[in-house]
Amino acid sequence: MSAPAGWPTGDLESRVRFAIEEVRPALQADGGDVDLVRIEGAVVYVELQGACDGCPMAKSTLADFVTDRICLYAPEIERVVPVNS
Repeated sequence: MSAPAGWPTGDLESRVRFAIEEVRPALQADGGDVDLVRIEGAVVYVELQGACDGCPMAKSTLADFVTDRICLYAPEIERVVPVNS
């Protein structure tokens, strides 16, 4: 079975970066941002920046938005962990 058109099919890091680029505009619209720090095994480490860093909703944004999108394109990822929150 092939991936849908426009679906990222590269290596793990490429797919994680693709997911981050998809969520970035929404975060930037609220004054925040997210950046990939590293991938270790099945864990992605990200840095929440701008308004996202220290925001009371950051955990929800990370869990419900960033993590969901990363796991959609990279189902082998088990956790997404913020490095600065």
